[in-house]
Amino acid sequence: MTNPILPGATLGMLGSGQLGRMFTIAARRLGYRVHVLSPDTETPTGQVADVEVRCDYQDLDRVAEFARGVSVVSFEFENVPSETTEVCRKYCPVRPDGSVLHTSQNRYREKSALKEAGLPVTPFTLVRSLEELEAAAKQQGLPGVFKTADWGYDGKGQVVVRSEDELPAAWAKLNAPQAILEKFIDFEGELSVVAARGLDGQFVSYGPIGNVHSNHILDISVCPLLVPGSVAADAIEITRAVLDRLNVVGVMCVEFFLTKNQQLLINETAPRPHNSGHLTIDAHVTCQFEQQVRAICGLPLGSGELRSPSAMANLLGDVWDSGEPNWTAALRHPNLKLHLYGKQDPRPGRKMGHLTVLAPTVHEAEQTAKQARAALKFR
Repeated sequence: MTNPILPGATLGMLGSGQLGRMFTIAARRLGYRVHVLSPDTETPTGQVADVEVRCDYQDLDRVAEFARGVSVVSFEFENVPSETTEVCRKYCPVRPDGSVLHTSQNRYREKSALKEAGLPVTPFTLVRSLEELEAAAKQQGLPGVFKTADWGYDGKGQVVVRSEDELPAAWAKLNAPQAILEKFIDFEGELSVVAARGLDGQFVSYGPIGNVHSNHILDISVCPLLVPGSVAADAIEITRAVLDRLNVVGVMCVEFFLTKNQQLLINETAPRPHNSGHLTIDAHVTCQFEQQVRAICGLPLGSGELRSPSAMANLLGDVWDSGEPNWTAALRHPNLKLHLYGKQDPRPGRKMGHLTVLAPTVHEAEQTAKQARAALKFR
């Protein structure tokens, strides 16, 4: 058994956004130091980390120097080049392993691995030319969702095609060397299961968490999601199978479609904490970020017990359209927790923060979260 990395050690984070920030806050609460590496400076993570290293992910000499100064490396988003994690592995563990990152950052590799494991995924076909796109559309039927294989998130790199006439424009719009055409799922709802897996295979999950998106960006998450017990159990067991199959050490989110006949289909995975799991900071005994710290350090995982029904509402840059938000109005709700990410430029669609509400019921939590967010725009 590998010796655990104990408090007092230095942890390395690739990526410097809000997920790295919340990881760092959890790590420092446990007594760790954190170094962060990214191409940017004065970042959400850098504001709270012990050391912020600014360099390109492909400046491999600087990456090696960074890795020599930490006990373990993790990452907070998928767009980290494989070469970066391979260099880090020469000097310290990378958790989850770079192979997990390699699988998850390409939709075709991801869906193929899950399908080969016998797990339920949305039907898909590999596409590398307009001719292959037209053939795929005939094979699986339309409407469908045409997605780039690489570098897609929050609805980027995808377009819905509803007829054969739309195929040439969709191909030209994505302009990608490799893509997939997915069958359009007329789903009843979207849900996610965020889970952690330790070095010894210990598994702890949250959820299922119910999610509502707006313009392809997560808008509201609620927990617990009120679905039949069999659906909740299946979602957790499928998630366990995904983490075991990929040998994840760390935190992973599995996002699902729930069809109208109560069938679960995996939409995608994220090999790190997830936006839908932000409510775990306030609503659960151990949040997803502390679990990430525990897992990558080889420590026992914490309890995933839900302490209160909750709802999380994202705060996008649009909230700042009329000037500084009315924080006082939102914070009048005594069971509301405000989390801001330290970003200075509130662009439309940019995730600037979130708020979480605890309440006796999920419905009450969701309604209060929506009201509080709306109140931010009024003075």
